[in-house]
Amino acid sequence: MIHSSQGNHSMTTDQGWDWHDIEIESWESPKVDELRRKIPETGDWLDTIPSVDTNYLSVRFPDGYNPILFGSLVYSVKEQVQEIKNCVHIHFFVSKSHFIIINLDAHTRQRMHMHEKMQMIQSCKLPIEGMFVLIRTILHYIHIGMDRFEHNLREVEEVMKKHNKKHLMDQILQSRFELLYWSNLFIPFQEIVTAAREAYTDELESSVYFKRLVHRTERMNVLFRHYEKEIDTLISIDEAVSAFRGNDIMKTLTIITAIFTPATVIGAIWGMNFDFLPWVKTGITGFLIISAITIFSTLAFYVWMNMKGWTGDLLQVDKKDSHL
Repeated sequence: MIHSSQGNHSMTTDQGWDWHDIEIESWESPKVDELRRKIPETGDWLDTIPSVDTNYLSVRFPDGYNPILFGSLVYSVKEQVQEIKNCVHIHFFVSKSHFIIINLDAHTRQRMHMHEKMQMIQSCKLPIEGMFVLIRTILHYIHIGMDRFEHNLREVEEVMKKHNKKHLMDQILQSRFELLYWSNLFIPFQEIVTAAREAYTDELESSVYFKRLVHRTERMNVLFRHYEKEIDTLISIDEAVSAFRGNDIMKTLTIITAIFTPATVIGAIWGMNFDFLPWVKTGITGFLIISAITIFSTLAFYVWMNMKGWTGDLLQVDKKDSHL
């Protein structure tokens, strides 16, 4: 049976446990006092959560046997990266007979109250399984964000394949920070899976909802590892290309400097302020002789270096055939 009021939804499932979906504006709300009075075991949770502004998870055994799992989750319903302070911040409490959520976002609440989700909730034997249904719903947002991240990463890879521009590293690092953002949002959900194993041990081994959540987290974890390796590969490629290009530039400058060394020497000698230098005062004839010597010595030095194989293909690169 479902009981609804403004900002408050309660339901007793077919399996005998209660689900409370509560919305409050502050921790001084009468709804908090009412919850504390109706379900005394929420006392520690309600005392701890108001001072928490990030992800939080605690597993406790008040009576030494039955577990209580409570905490806070930060997640984003948007595909774009945003500041953590602008993300959704919900609080949850799971005991033997109660599953309580405080300040679930409107979009997720609407999805949770769809017929399909409600059927799942009704068939859950334990409140923690209801939590698993909610977590899989929230993980869908991260999955969508990762799809958008993959699209952006493919664009970066395409740019790297065609043009290795100097601003490409900025795009790669931006992808790295975006992956870190989604990874940070995903880690608490992995922790919940581990905490559920700690709290419920053998009870979850036959739970289909727990297995589905485990498979979803494992699948997403594989994606995170794959994308991390992919970005590391892009960084390595960019570093290798930059190093190769830098070496080519230095080699090319060295070769050009060496080729024009005879011209530099000739210019330095005939530029001295002496009166007794050959062909200095012979007018245009001297100029032509010195120019001919300069051109001949430069070409001869280049041919000699080329015959030695020192120039390689550094001065013969066809730009249209190069990705560098």
